[in-house]
Amino acid sequence: MKPWQHFKTITRHRHLVLAGCFRIGLYRQGLTHDLSKYSPVEFWNGARYYQGVRSPNAAEREDKGYSEAWMHHKGRNRHHYEYWTDMSPETRRYEAVPMPRRYLAEMVMDRRAACMVYQGKNYTPGSPLAYFLKSREQALMHPQTRRELEYILTMLRDRGERETFRFLKREVLTGKPFPWEMQQTEE
Repeated sequence: MKPWQHFKTITRHRHLVLAGCFRIGLYRQGLTHDLSKYSPVEFWNGARYYQGVRSPNAAEREDKGYSEAWMHHKGRNRHHYEYWTDMSPETRRYEAVPMPRRYLAEMVMDRRAACMVYQGKNYTPGSPLAYFLKSREQALMHPQTRRELEYILTMLRDRGERETFRFLKREVLTGKPFPWEMQQTEE
């Protein structure tokens, strides 16, 4: 039964991301979002650790000390900030680099969909921001990515989907500056 439940969960998540991506013009990314979740390593580990209320990767990590499914997933999906790390020529250490805006926008849709799936009727437009602020991931992101993501998730909470999606489509994806970037150019 767990494989079927897991399949339904990841497929519902994908469809929510697809719908959000289509609303902002990211058609290809919407269609290809999280296809790796159907690969054997991700699917069968996800089915084994499926709980329905949170990512099975967390349960796998608790059981084994790491998540093989997550390591596979983050290395193949550019909408995860973990994908955007590389060896710095200056420090010779792996460091976060800024995410391109198209993947930042997909990450917003991914986080929104994950909260909708796992929180169900308790989801609110503030759920993705609350989850982000509660997590420890902020310290691992590039500061620019972190600032942009927090700004967009705050907008989602305070102004709703319509305005946030419009901002993503007309401002973020067209390369227009964020408000703090406009202030820097005026100085």
